[in-house]
Amino acid sequence: MNDGGLLNSKNLDEFSRFTNEGLIKSTDSPLQGLTSEQKALLNRKGNELFNQGEVESAKRIFITTGYSDGLTRVGDFYTEKDKPIDALKMYWLAHNKRKAEPIIEKLALMIESIISI
Repeated sequence: MNDGGLLNSKNLDEFSRFTNEGLIKSTDSPLQGLTSEQKALLNRKGNELFNQGEVESAKRIFITTGYSDGLTRVGDFYTEKDKPIDALKMYWLAHNKRKAEPIIEKLALMIESIISI
C-alpha cells in the first residue's frame, strides 16, 4: 500500500508522545465568567505575544478566551513547524474543520497503513 510517505519513524514518534494522554484534549475550553471586555483585552495581549514570537504564551491566552482566530493562527504556526498533532489540537479547539480535516485524513491513512502491516 502506498502511504504517500506518511508511514515513517518520525510520524510514528509523533504518536509515542501521547502514550499517557489522548491525542487531543477536548476538555480545553474557554474560561467561563470572562466579560467580553476582558476577553478582548486578553485577545489583544495574545495577538501581541504571538506577533513577538511568544507563541506558547499566546496559545494559553487563546485557549483561555476561546479565540478561534488566534487558535487557528497557532495551528498554522505548528503546521509550518511540521507538528501536525499540535496543529490539529489547535484547529479542533478553534472548531476549524476546514483545516482539521486534511490532518485527520492523513492520520487515518497512517493508521490504516499500520493496521494493514
